[in-house]
Amino acid sequence: MVEQNKGGLLPAGADPRNTLILETTPGHVVIKLRDDVAPGHAERLKLLAREGFYNDVPFHRVIDGFMAQTGDGQYGNGTGGSKHPDLKAEFSKVPFKRGIVGMARKGHSNDSANSQFFIMFDDGDFLNGQYTVIGEVVHGMDVVDKLKRGEPPNNPDRIIQMQVAADVE
Repeated sequence: MVEQNKGGLLPAGADPRNTLILETTPGHVVIKLRDDVAPGHAERLKLLAREGFYNDVPFHRVIDGFMAQTGDGQYGNGTGGSKHPDLKAEFSKVPFKRGIVGMARKGHSNDSANSQFFIMFDDGDFLNGQYTVIGEVVHGMDVVDKLKRGEPPNNPDRIIQMQVAADVE
């Protein structure tokens, strides 16, 4: 058991049913899912985490001053998705700022998000209303800042394991 507070990673008031814990090569990252603005996407990330889809998946696109992208558990290079169908966009008024987690999608199709997501290093107002906000990093932005940069990075950092906080024992 990782203690009642999941190893001290969950901030006070965090809902463990809507919080993801990512064990990455540089450390732990905790993401509060925004099921209030993107319920379909929140359910998808939890489903894939429970299926083990994200385990050992690289951060395949990490652009300094912009974002770190991961979630291609099919190919690991940004071209794949999951066995589940693509999701309809759930755009909101939540702005893309440092620590926001957004869903990546294929090309210019709004309704093509599947499994890949990105974490913002800095503000990205140009993404507002164009991509689904799925969550926000509530612990571990210092870890995100340590991710190796590149498209793809040499020897990329990885998600070792991603779990729904309520499932962590």
